[in-house]
Amino acid sequence: MIPWVQLDSARTPDGAQELRLKRRGAEFSIMLGTNELMNSRLSGSEEALARLSCERIADAKRPGILIGGLGMGFTLRAALAALDRDAAVTVAELVPAVVVWARGPMSRIFDGCLDDPRVTLREADVGQLIRAETTAWDAILLDVDNGPEGIVYQGNDTLYSAAGLAAARAALKPGGVLAVWSQGPDGGFTRRLKQAGFAVEEINTRANGKRGARHVIWIATNQA
Repeated sequence: MIPWVQLDSARTPDGAQELRLKRRGAEFSIMLGTNELMNSRLSGSEEALARLSCERIADAKRPGILIGGLGMGFTLRAALAALDRDAAVTVAELVPAVVVWARGPMSRIFDGCLDDPRVTLREADVGQLIRAETTAWDAILLDVDNGPEGIVYQGNDTLYSAAGLAAARAALKPGGVLAVWSQGPDGGFTRRLKQAGFAVEEINTRANGKRGARHVIWIATNQA
């Protein structure tokens, strides 16, 4: 058995927790304490987050997409594969070290997608980008935590609150989509989405195609 090797570590923005990048052969893992946030072998549900969102906005002209969380780039690469050349994709990543890892040890996984002319990478809080403009985005994709109840960084609490969902809806164009990834179901979050005025689909998906852990994706459409 090839042992895991820790390549680097970084603190979360509040300084309270440590992210660790590990490698075992060609496999990568990002850990938060003893909890694995993502693994390079498991990409199915993150790819589904992008695919399902892009399907819902297929008729948009020159679509603008905001992705919260760079991670291992699974959602970004899937979005680029689904979108035409006139799309614009902004990725917000709050932890600078994750960007360094993407361009360094994990560059083969990213396969040059950060250099795609459609991509703008912002080292920023996705919540601030959401609040910065109204009627700005065709889709907002959030994969910044383990879900509304699986908060990695406490500052992200507001993304899933009534106020945060109202801000997301205001930031979307009519017919735009807010898509949220979660490690499991959350009835309270589904209710908040509906109370915020979204039409809501709750979709179950697997971590790796037809196998692996069951994850949840909310597709919330702005009916304004």
